[in-house]
Amino acid sequence: MKISRKTIAIIVATTAASSMLSFAAPVAGAATNTAVTSSRSFPKVNASRKNLLAESTSTKVDKSSNWGGLGSMSVPKTQSTAEKEADKAKKAAAAAAAAEAAEAAAQQEEAASRSSTRASTTTSTTTSSTTATTTVAAPDAKTAAAVVSYANQFIGQVPYVYGGSTTSGWDCSGFVMYVYAQFGISLPHSSGAQAAVGTAVSSLADAEPGDIIANSAHAGIYIGNNMVVNALNPSKGTTTTAVNVAFSGSYSIRRLL
Repeated sequence: MKISRKTIAIIVATTAASSMLSFAAPVAGAATNTAVTSSRSFPKVNASRKNLLAESTSTKVDKSSNWGGLGSMSVPKTQSTAEKEADKAKKAAAAAAAAEAAEAAAQQEEAASRSSTRASTTTSTTTSSTTATTTVAAPDAKTAAAVVSYANQFIGQVPYVYGGSTTSGWDCSGFVMYVYAQFGISLPHSSGAQAAVGTAVSSLADAEPGDIIANSAHAGIYIGNNMVVNALNPSKGTTTTAVNVAFSGSYSIRRLL
């Protein structure tokens, strides 16, 4: 019996289909009759977060955790625009204050320099005045009137210096001693001793210019009109004074020329 190729192909296809049906049947039965189970690979979560978008406010970190030194990192702080402007204003104010202080210091230094210059000028003037007292005109005669004229040249020029007897400074008896020494008359440097030299004059009414008026406390040269020229005290220096002001108590009037 001759079988065609078409017949053989149909037989093969039928056999293959039957085999597939026999395999699918047990699987369907297994799916229908056997329960399939599975297990979780992660912990069970009982509570769910209500707001998944909320930011966490705290984090608990184990102290023993090692974060690779991140905790000690120095992160530079970035300033906002307002902070930068405030910082700039502070620096400008500090610079202005420093400039003002420098200007004040310069003004003080200049003022001190001017003061020093004035003091130097004053010292020079004083020195010149002191020098000028040593260049007075010398006596032109040995008379009582010449004594008065010579003595009056020192008024306001020579200071009072206790124990002094020169044009650099003198006390009352030192002044009288110096003036009379220019006329060749030597006197002691003591007002009490000068009250006993020469010839006594009985009263002030009889006194003449050039006479010495002295007691144990003071001495001067009479210039007339109840006035004497004398080295009075440190504040007045060499000046003219009324007799009753210069002398307290009794005094002696002595004539030498």
